[in-house]
Amino acid sequence: MRTRLVAVPAAFAAAALLLTGCVDNSSTGGTGSTSAPEASIAADDAAVALLPDDVAESGTLIVGIDPTYPPNEFKDADGNPTGWGAELAEAVAAKLGLEAEFQVAKFDNIIPSIKGGKADIGVSSFTDTVEREEQVDFVNYYEAGIMWASAKGNEVDPDNACGLKVAVQATTYEDTDEVPAKSDACVAAGKDPIEKVPFDTQDAATNAVALGQADALSADSPVTLYAIQQTGDKLQAAGESFDVAPYGIAVGKDRGLTEAIQAAMQSLVDDGTYGDILEEWGVADGGIDEITINAAGQG
Repeated sequence: MRTRLVAVPAAFAAAALLLTGCVDNSSTGGTGSTSAPEASIAADDAAVALLPDDVAESGTLIVGIDPTYPPNEFKDADGNPTGWGAELAEAVAAKLGLEAEFQVAKFDNIIPSIKGGKADIGVSSFTDTVEREEQVDFVNYYEAGIMWASAKGNEVDPDNACGLKVAVQATTYEDTDEVPAKSDACVAAGKDPIEKVPFDTQDAATNAVALGQADALSADSPVTLYAIQQTGDKLQAAGESFDVAPYGIAVGKDRGLTEAIQAAMQSLVDDGTYGDILEEWGVADGGIDEITINAAGQG
């Protein structure tokens, strides 16, 4: 549920450099797929037929990605994008008879890059919102909620977190909307605000909680569950997931590519590849059966 870039406080950004011993998401470490799924995926002729000529002739699908959000999108030990979101992008490209070419960028540069024709699609845990649909189309492929986590043994209630420090990844929905709204509610009730602590990467936000520098973290549900897993017994879930919303692949409105991406993703759902990828990464709970377009505007 990622949104605008927000500056990271210098003191915490510096501290994050000291915390890398707790969590290391530089490789899959045995979690997720260990093979390239696109290698065995046959092109879907019906989806290929929907491609605009320039994309079909290029042989590549340029994918804007910000690989700092494990397990959805992050970098492997060689610095290449990985994660279940990245694998789905590669699989979509294969269904279209194309090769995925990742274009690494800051999150809030991806949509402008798509609008400017520098990237074909954006796959970076975008929450489909009505506001964003004014700029690009979204091919909806997953349902994610928000989930908090706290240090093991430290009980935290996301609905009663006034006065606590809450770590988030900068540019996420949790950073720009969810935690600020909770803090405003605290102030309106005459209580202390929540101290929101944004970090450049999810690893740094996770480590801050594991080392006691923040009381809790807030992230998308698959991200929080992965963070709990990666820290062993250092973190625990703080309540259930809430505020479920659709992820969408961002596609330029004038590219003539939206329906092709939808058809390719639906083909992955229908042949089981989609489910296999989600299962391998432990995020199958948010899987869907029908791939839609611009679900936020239809709600």
